[in-house]
Amino acid sequence: MTARLPVFPLATVLFPGLVLPLHIFEDRYRALVRHLVDLPEGAPREFGVVAIQSGWEVAPAGPGARSTPGGGDVTLHEVGCTAELRQVTELADGGFDIVTVGRRRFRIAEVDDTVAPYLTADVEWLPDPAGPDEVAELLAARVIAVFRQYLGLIRSDPEEISEQLPEDPTVLSHLVAATAALTVDDRQRLLAIDDTAARLRAELRLLNREVALLRQVRAVPVPLSELASPPTPN
Repeated sequence: MTARLPVFPLATVLFPGLVLPLHIFEDRYRALVRHLVDLPEGAPREFGVVAIQSGWEVAPAGPGARSTPGGGDVTLHEVGCTAELRQVTELADGGFDIVTVGRRRFRIAEVDDTVAPYLTADVEWLPDPAGPDEVAELLAARVIAVFRQYLGLIRSDPEEISEQLPEDPTVLSHLVAATAALTVDDRQRLLAIDDTAARLRAELRLLNREVALLRQVRAVPVPLSELASPPTPN
């Protein structure tokens, strides 16, 4: 089953349940926000957030190459996540500050740049986990342990390290994917994984990689030349 969605290309990956604030200043996306605000009461006010695969000025051939209204060609990743509009603040210059929350994953079937000032797309909804998964729950415990090690290496505040992490494996997998310092490509691969256990396994590999790199960097000694030199005044 397909649905038609407005599409907002961004240089980031949105995950279900994660908050995404946006400052809307371009005319085409101002039109998108007005369209959502004017929808009848009870209608879903959401648009698709899709990460940009190639930059605005790149015009590659093949599936996925799309012309963006008002700009150059842009290549989008196939899998995105809807952003549900939760808060809208209209600004004096006609722009908007909005707060959205990631809701559901989709795969792009076809993009259309002719029916509206912004991109729209026919999308296929991707499956959500059907129920409890014992393997995913076991993996979630391992991911939490490694993620806490990772946080301990990048954060100095003990309260941030001891913060409560979600027990639900799917929610945890989305939180880790969104908050760890990963590349857009890494995040995109995680978003595209349908199975929670498979996503957690991939995150274990990524987190172990990041922890090893961080520990290696911390183990590198300060050069003797730096120790011998007086500090430079600011």
